[in-house]
Amino acid sequence: MEQKTVGAQTRRLRTCPSVLSFAAVGGRFEGEGPLREYFDELSEDHFFGEKTWEKGESTMQRHALSRALEKVGLKVSDLDLIFAGDLLNQCVGSSFALRESRIPFYGLYGACSTMGESLSLAALMLDGGYASCAAALTSSHFCTAERQYRMPVPYGSQRTPTAQWTATGSGCCLLACEGEGPYITHVTTGKIVDKGVTDANNMGAAMAPAAYDTLCALFRDTRTKPEDYDLIVTGDLGRLGHQIVSDFFARDGLPLGERYTDCGLLLYDIESQDMHCGGSGCGCSASVLCGYLLRGMREGKWNRIIFAPTGALLSPTTTFQGESIPGICHAVVFSNHKEG
Repeated sequence: MEQKTVGAQTRRLRTCPSVLSFAAVGGRFEGEGPLREYFDELSEDHFFGEKTWEKGESTMQRHALSRALEKVGLKVSDLDLIFAGDLLNQCVGSSFALRESRIPFYGLYGACSTMGESLSLAALMLDGGYASCAAALTSSHFCTAERQYRMPVPYGSQRTPTAQWTATGSGCCLLACEGEGPYITHVTTGKIVDKGVTDANNMGAAMAPAAYDTLCALFRDTRTKPEDYDLIVTGDLGRLGHQIVSDFFARDGLPLGERYTDCGLLLYDIESQDMHCGGSGCGCSASVLCGYLLRGMREGKWNRIIFAPTGALLSPTTTFQGESIPGICHAVVFSNHKEG
């Protein structure tokens, strides 16, 4: 049997599943940011026509899936599997969005790393011959996340300088066994990393060590260097977490340079929109990938990128109990060419 495991954490995909289609949906603030033109749909209504924010998030997910399917003339019934997740308890944003789809469904929770997790599992299933077409789908919503994790939005609590803005956004990526690319060539599964950060308003510091750990594993397992990639994108570390990861690699003598950025820095104009340390939420990295990054690859702006979204594996209960915040990061390598 051909060896697909490369090192301890990385899997090399023999068939290199192709990105068939992708779509991004966002809210009002996302439409005011620098990536406005890369969204397939933007809504001025935080409720997306529904009676609650939570129902609105489910609607946003359905719209992202529908847009991605429409682009290639497919129906939901053409999918073999759906991998989806969000930030809400019991992943109700995803399960309620897809409860009428009648498609085999994996509900996932990796916090803000969920898009990387869903893409990894979908690609592995296709590469193993267990499906021919699958959807990776993720969302977050500022108002639903604030209600669950922090303070009710009407309370108007003051945000700390290290705080980030949870994106109201959803991204959907359709993968197939055959297609024109970009292709997923490798996936690196992250390990839980906990350095003792307890401040729930400092997600960047909590997640940065996990991003560093996973990227180191990817470079080590594949015997590549940062300069072998056109772009390395984490998410959503924001300004502080991005700087921490940059400092870690500089200390190792592997400066990432300008090829390294973060979805939390790309989605908003941090200064003019007053986003403090930048964007966060699994919808941030999902919408940046399924709008800006994949379109850029198809247009030839980049040929090989690392997409490495990060997640903070906390809950209100653990925060109230004084627990530290474990982090996770799952990395996916996209290439415009299939790699042997």
